[in-house]
Amino acid sequence: MRLWSLHPKYLDSKGLVALWREALLAQNVLAGNTKGYTNHPQLNRFKKTINPMGAIASYLRFIVIEAGLRGYRFDKNKILNKRLQSKIKVTGGQLAFEYRHLLAKLKIRNTDKYNCLKIAKDIELHPIFTKVGGKIESWEIIP
Repeated sequence: MRLWSLHPKYLDSKGLVALWREALLAQNVLAGNTKGYTNHPQLNRFKKTINPMGAIASYLRFIVIEAGLRGYRFDKNKILNKRLQSKIKVTGGQLAFEYRHLLAKLKIRNTDKYNCLKIAKDIELHPIFTKVGGKIESWEIIP
């Protein structure tokens, strides 16, 4: 499971579809509808919010927006009707790690997207996040 801190606009079509599926799985896990993935480290930052269900629902809504901009029709009715009123902090180290991780994926499967992204100066965050100083998050699994 990879719930990117980066804005979904940076993902290729394969990555965007995978993010949608994985974020829906995360929503089901946070809602208590699964037995698996309950301790997955990618969920920690959502669990630590005042409103975990609102956090994942807000996260999913921005994926739907990006998908719509590309002509995809993700079913927004799968998103629970919750909202997050604040932003979730993500460290600069985590953002840099994810950027490098995404570049490595794109270099293999989508060189056009890779070539565009590798020259980006300022990487936007997914809109529910705000950047703070710090190293890679403690919940990140580094291969």
